[in-house]
Amino acid sequence: MTELVHLDVADDVATITLDSERNRNALSRQLVSELMAHLAAADADESARAVLVRSSGTVFCSGADLSEAAEGGMVEGARALIALQRRIATLGKPVVVELAGAVRAGGLGVVGAADIVVAAESVTFALTEVRLALAPAVISLSLLPRLTSRAASDLFLTARTFDATEAVHHGLVTRAVPDTELQAEVARSLADVVKGYPQGLRETKTLLNHDLVARIDALGDDLAALSGELFGSDEARAAMTAFLRRRR
Repeated sequence: MTELVHLDVADDVATITLDSERNRNALSRQLVSELMAHLAAADADESARAVLVRSSGTVFCSGADLSEAAEGGMVEGARALIALQRRIATLGKPVVVELAGAVRAGGLGVVGAADIVVAAESVTFALTEVRLALAPAVISLSLLPRLTSRAASDLFLTARTFDATEAVHHGLVTRAVPDTELQAEVARSLADVVKGYPQGLRETKTLLNHDLVARIDALGDDLAALSGELFGSDEARAAMTAFLRRRR
């Protein structure tokens, strides 16, 4: 089986790369499982003081793997995405996300759970769930604490595409920079982070994410059940089937 997520550690940084370009880095069972494993390995590696999550290809993450979703059993998939958000939020090291490609639907859960997010100005975002008879249930755990209530209503209900500059305005992204400056800006952010002592970074992150983690623990089970119910509905199955047919 070809690895879909890669881990490299160098210069105090553990770099995790999503590399499932054929599937637009969709949150398949394999990709989520490998991402979780690499996050655990990065957390345990004493030579790394920060974690960078990035992607290959033109899409950072396209959201749920709809081919798997159409087969059913999405309660477990929802639980896995909740666990992924919690893992990022509770990791003992800061997690920086580099966005060089589009982010859709469930992929925004990774963005919401991260500590620092740097995006190229060309990157676009969309919460497309309502157009598939779904709701952004499990990713609301990390997104609602980041977004203003008005922004959340707009973006969740319209499913419109928005850019990186707007994402900064809404609190979803830390900084948006010209595409040609993305790697340099990410490197600067990481260089600043790794100057911190491990204990300082760990305990500061715990303070920052206390409310987010409490929210995940309090609401996660109910939202996983809701997500599974929506994915299993006749309306959503019909919408996903139609979407997959159009994409082919």
